[in-house]
Amino acid sequence: MAIKSKRSYRFAFRSAIYITLVFTLIFGLVSRYFGGLNWLFLIFNSLTIFLISFFALQYRIEKFIYKRIKKIYDDVALLESTSLASDPITTDMRTLTAEIEKFAQDKKIEIDTLKIREEYRKDFLGNVSHELKTPLFTVQGYLETLLDGAMDDKSIRKKYITRANKAVDRLIYIVKDLDLITKLEVGDLNLERQDFNVIDLIQSVFELLEMKAAKKNIILTFDSAYDDPIMVNADMEKIQQVLTNLLVNSIKYGNDNGTTEVSVENLIKNKVIIRVTDNGEGIPKQHIPRLFERFYRVDQSGSRREGGSGLGLAIVKHVIEAHGEKIYVESAPDVGSEFSFTLEKSTMENTNVE
Repeated sequence: MAIKSKRSYRFAFRSAIYITLVFTLIFGLVSRYFGGLNWLFLIFNSLTIFLISFFALQYRIEKFIYKRIKKIYDDVALLESTSLASDPITTDMRTLTAEIEKFAQDKKIEIDTLKIREEYRKDFLGNVSHELKTPLFTVQGYLETLLDGAMDDKSIRKKYITRANKAVDRLIYIVKDLDLITKLEVGDLNLERQDFNVIDLIQSVFELLEMKAAKKNIILTFDSAYDDPIMVNADMEKIQQVLTNLLVNSIKYGNDNGTTEVSVENLIKNKVIIRVTDNGEGIPKQHIPRLFERFYRVDQSGSRREGGSGLGLAIVKHVIEAHGEKIYVESAPDVGSEFSFTLEKSTMENTNVE
């Protein structure tokens, strides 16, 4: 594609003025010294010198400087992503310098972004392989043991098949979460919005996780009594998954005999904010910015003390953002954590929130 040119005459114009002033001064002094000064001739001579100087300088600029600048643009044009290549060529050094500096800065930012993405890609692949190989190797180990002769023992056979089945369930769970988060990231997930009472939904999640919480003597409760319904407009199934993921995390990382408390508050006229607060082990400050990354774990030891796909918070973030809402987190070690997110109120009726 041909690159249009944007000629600059500033350098030639200024240089021609300097040359004209110098030669006019010299010519005036010489004329006065040798006989007399003819002002009309001096003005005509000055104009002639200016025009000759201007066109000669501009021609030389076009021939030598412009060609070299054009080569810079042509080289840059190989990088289709740059805006510099699509701009008209300028022969003005100040403008060109500014453009090149901006181009270099943009490229630096682009390179830094690519490096960050490459590191993220490596981390992601490493985490995926780690999460998948654990259940795969478990299944493989049990099946190989059975094939090596343990199949004949009915008690061992049943026990090993049951354990292998659990590992397969975990594998399916991870793959389903990966599929869901992929759809969320590419915007391929259609939300089925409806009006529903979020208090009833939270209560149903409490009941669903009651036995899991009881194993650690953790109480799931509201911050106060909600006698009136609080109607919101969202995808009820997806919000249930958000609440489930947040409450499961609070149980996993909560202290024995602890409490997980949920509150629903007015935020602005058409928004409510739902807070999930626990008094668990908390999260160090340096980990908070990366909490919602896929497979990111605060425990970097690799021991995987707690199960799960490692995608729970990433799914939470994408579901909330798919609704056009925000999610927040506050935490401190040995104090606890609070995850909160906003939802749009239903237009059916005015809701009363304590």
